[in-house]
Amino acid sequence: MPALACCVDAAVAPPGHAFAGDSSLPAPPFSGVTPATTAVATDSSHWSPSLSSDLYRINAWGGPYFTVNSSGNVAVRPHGSATLPHQEIDLLKIVKKVSDPKPDCGLGLQLPLIVRLPDVLKNRLESLQGAFDLAIQSHDYASHYQGVYPVKCNQDRFVVEDIVRFGSPFRFGLEAGSKPELLLAMSCLCKGNPEALLICNGFKDFEYISLALFARKLALNTVIVLEQEEELDVVIDLSKKLGVRPVIGARAKLKTKHSGHFGSTSGEKGKFGLTTTQILRVVKKLDQLGLLDCFQLLHFHIGSQIPSTALLADGVSEAAQIYCELVRLGANMKFIDIGGGLGIDYDGSKSSDSDISVSYSLEEYAAAVVRAVRNVCDRKSVKHPVICSESGRALVSHQSVMIFEAISSSACDDVPPMSAFALQYFIEGLTEEARADYRNLSAAAIRGEYEACLTYADQLKQRCIDQFKEGSLGIEQLATVDGLCDMVSKAIGASDPVRTYHVNLSVFTSIPDFWGIGQTFPIVPIHRLDQRPAVRGILSDLTCDSDGKIDKFIGGESSLPLHELEGNGGANGGGQKYYLGMFLGGAYQEALGGVHNLFGGPSVVRVSQSDGPHSFAVTRAVPGPSCSDVLRVMQHEPELMFETLKHRAEEYGQGDDGGMASAAVATSLARSFHNMPYLVATSSCCLTAMNNHGLYYCSEDDYDVVADSAGGGGGEEDQWSYCCA
Repeated sequence: MPALACCVDAAVAPPGHAFAGDSSLPAPPFSGVTPATTAVATDSSHWSPSLSSDLYRINAWGGPYFTVNSSGNVAVRPHGSATLPHQEIDLLKIVKKVSDPKPDCGLGLQLPLIVRLPDVLKNRLESLQGAFDLAIQSHDYASHYQGVYPVKCNQDRFVVEDIVRFGSPFRFGLEAGSKPELLLAMSCLCKGNPEALLICNGFKDFEYISLALFARKLALNTVIVLEQEEELDVVIDLSKKLGVRPVIGARAKLKTKHSGHFGSTSGEKGKFGLTTTQILRVVKKLDQLGLLDCFQLLHFHIGSQIPSTALLADGVSEAAQIYCELVRLGANMKFIDIGGGLGIDYDGSKSSDSDISVSYSLEEYAAAVVRAVRNVCDRKSVKHPVICSESGRALVSHQSVMIFEAISSSACDDVPPMSAFALQYFIEGLTEEARADYRNLSAAAIRGEYEACLTYADQLKQRCIDQFKEGSLGIEQLATVDGLCDMVSKAIGASDPVRTYHVNLSVFTSIPDFWGIGQTFPIVPIHRLDQRPAVRGILSDLTCDSDGKIDKFIGGESSLPLHELEGNGGANGGGQKYYLGMFLGGAYQEALGGVHNLFGGPSVVRVSQSDGPHSFAVTRAVPGPSCSDVLRVMQHEPELMFETLKHRAEEYGQGDDGGMASAAVATSLARSFHNMPYLVATSSCCLTAMNNHGLYYCSEDDYDVVADSAGGGGGEEDQWSYCCA
């Protein structure tokens, strides 16, 4: 059985220690042959960037915004299909610019990193508008499209401001679902198109409705959408007191239901909206009060990630029927708001049977909506309404890339051959039952009986574990049987070849949808794509939590093709860094992320295409939250904590060094409060030089500052300011 006649992972007996032989035991049939490896061929001579692009499906899920360049790096095409070759932005060059120290002309920011791409956002908005404009023209639709962005998808100031600015020529507006979101939207739309809609969704109280009515006083095109019937009474009462004539909409609970995960808020049992009976009562009340002309918008939401245009058209047609009925009842209807649901293809499969894919393009989506509304309205002889959508995920997902590094991996150890001496050391303490299992394992290996080998290996291992727990077997022998069983599994192909790559990231903070709902995102190495990936792996984060791992990937894969880490990776390994990117995560992830294990958010840079030598310019850079920042989130006071530890250092650091040791400790402590919680590469760590006290200093200059401080130079406040500035 040549496949099984390889080495075993035997513990070596202590030097000078020998055992008598036992002729009743056969010599191991596993020695003398190099063990089989779990890695695939690493020869890159027949590999190319295009093969990596196919392997990771980059063109399928990333087109037209992401590609692999001739250097084997992922590149951004900021203007989509209109991007010229010299305008492509190499992600690895961005990482280098951002993470290099300031003396090397870098920005000195720590990873993980979010790269925001406003050019991509602009292109997405223009593409959405263009798709509806084309559909309206093609179907002789007698009104126009006017989108709004639901700020819940990503409330970042610059994302929202960009959307208002880029969307101004198209009357693009905003949607809010809470009071802070409404305040945000009101402020941003003061600089937008005066015709842009401000849609007020969500559950509302007195204050929320007051804000919405104030917005109308500020000449913002505000629509209060009723989510609950009782909200109407508050709207009527406050509008009279404030002297504002409101514009009112209603969210309808449709019969059409989206059956996927994201459709739980749709259908008659959905969380939001009014039934047809409630809508009729709203019409009647408004009519009695002479306010029926204020009822101008019908809103509905089938659910996020609508998988097919057939389901979309069914829901839009039902809503259009309700719209036409409201016109018949005398409402001054002008807008039909189809809500969200415009999906994106996370895995590139273009499938209608998946929660992470859709089977249509932007153009097909827009055409299905326009056609459905027009057909119903034409049948009812109703004027075509303005079509509004709340497409958030489709707008902002592509504009953000999360970049993080693998810092180490759990390598598969090579198993050295087992000598007769090592074998004797192994069997010395075995029970007779365990020896019988070993004999059976050897015989099965010679006969080539794979299943029997696994059975006897498992029995042998369990007996050895029992002996170890009883104290009759040493740890060296336990390690030997572990190695032996691993060798057997590898030899017959029953072992798990998947490695664990440890990444400098918190899944709970940066990819919460993966942990919370199993949402998968495209994850790809952003460089070395001109090399064949040698292994498969899963990703394990920094948190002390068993759920802090990524073991599901697009395409239904349970592992990801990865490259060997060079020199054991970055961080503490001291080798070449290995960067991975998570794509299409620009919606929801930042707002949903928590601070599990007190890991805060990533650093953020805003990168625009430019005519410079690297085709990009970093227009904004924000370091990630420091340890102090995340401690404050949990009501701690870092300054007081620092003072407590500093005084403790002074108390226990008295000696003949004039206080230099305690001052050095204070400096290190202050820097720890100031730094991000994530791991720092050894080469860039601020603590690099150790003196004879066993303490580390950031540099010779820092040592001088500490010495001056210990000599009476600078007070406690200066110490904190120096270290944390």
